[in-house]
Amino acid sequence: MKAKIVLVHFPFTDLSGSKLRPAIIIHENEHDVVVAFISSRIPSPLQESDLLITIDHPAFQSTGLKISSVIKFDKIATLSKTLIEGEIGEVLPGLADECNDILRHIFLF
Repeated sequence: MKAKIVLVHFPFTDLSGSKLRPAIIIHENEHDVVVAFISSRIPSPLQESDLLITIDHPAFQSTGLKISSVIKFDKIATLSKTLIEGEIGEVLPGLADECNDILRHIFLF
């Protein structure tokens, strides 16, 4: 299964609302998806849980993103698949490896 980048109503961390934004699916089952949100606001400095994808990244074109963005692996949520508005791109193997490296780093003790 190829990882997908989708548009989803992602909740604010205080649960006061949500915003339609791109997110990478990092796991899915029959009814739900686990996603990490993607932002075009690139923090300085990047956190260890951030993955920068610039327009010159070899896999950028396949993502469907319009501008350089950061995957925020510290902003993860489990959501109903019904909240997905559409698929905008896919994650090629090299980019998937980069994502997996960060996930391993932040979730393994």
